[in-house]
Amino acid sequence: MLLHAAQQVAGGQQYPKATLYLVPTPIGNLADLSLRAVHVLSLMDLVACEDTRVSGGLLRLLGLDKRLLPLHEHNEAEAAQVVLRALQEGQRVAYVSDAGTPAVSDPGARLVHLVQQAGGRVTPLPGPSSVTTALSAAGDVVAQGFHFMGFVPAKGAAREAALARLPLDGASAVLFEAPHRVAALARDLAQRTPGARLTLARELTKQFEEVVSLLAQDWPAWLAADAHREKGEYVVVVHARAPEALADEALSPAAMAVLEALAAHVPVKLAASLMADLTGLPRKVLYEHALLTRRPPAD
Repeated sequence: MLLHAAQQVAGGQQYPKATLYLVPTPIGNLADLSLRAVHVLSLMDLVACEDTRVSGGLLRLLGLDKRLLPLHEHNEAEAAQVVLRALQEGQRVAYVSDAGTPAVSDPGARLVHLVQQAGGRVTPLPGPSSVTTALSAAGDVVAQGFHFMGFVPAKGAAREAALARLPLDGASAVLFEAPHRVAALARDLAQRTPGARLTLARELTKQFEEVVSLLAQDWPAWLAADAHREKGEYVVVVHARAPEALADEALSPAAMAVLEALAAHVPVKLAASLMADLTGLPRKVLYEHALLTRRPPAD
């Protein structure tokens, strides 16, 4: 019945041969698999997958028996050659990672690159993504877009550089973290950016899903309050830093004095523009500060 329903709603579209199809799979709840994904999988001659046990179980649940090819981070270049040969023979090939959208902190990017280099066709399907799922629940009203950071490096200079950038100016930052490292990330963010607002999405779409927003300084205590909170995969949204907060942090007392002096002798708009050129801060924010600090011109 499921295959018939999938064919009814998705069968009207063309699904060319000699094409690589990128098929997102559920990140936890199997009901999130789209009917189009089911239909596409039913048409495939070959299904390349991150783990044949995971994908094989999903296909059996759908009543499908497909030839499987393991393609993961350790063999992606070699397995991609098998996919290329299948495409050259006119076969339809799907790639699925264990959960979510392929090539987003998962294998698949190198495969896509090699297929494109060879002149092959790649068709992506929309579907489950922990990134957009977490962002939709974050309610970051300041953010103008987002930056996907994935898993922060575990240690060393690379980790220092990544964490030093947070929070971002005007954009949300989306991080992934594994259960065994989440306490370390909580401590680091609490120490570095205590006032940053976070949305923590744990075990998204699964039975024990938990989504909460709090300040970075409160995350370690929140984790410690329940031992279960250190279990499960995390998506962490670091809310954007508001322009007002950026200006308050970046404008030193000396800079404020310069802005005040400028506003006392030239039009406020010009004073804000000059300070924006000097500091790189948003003109709108500086204009509002200049209005507040402006004194009547001296006689």
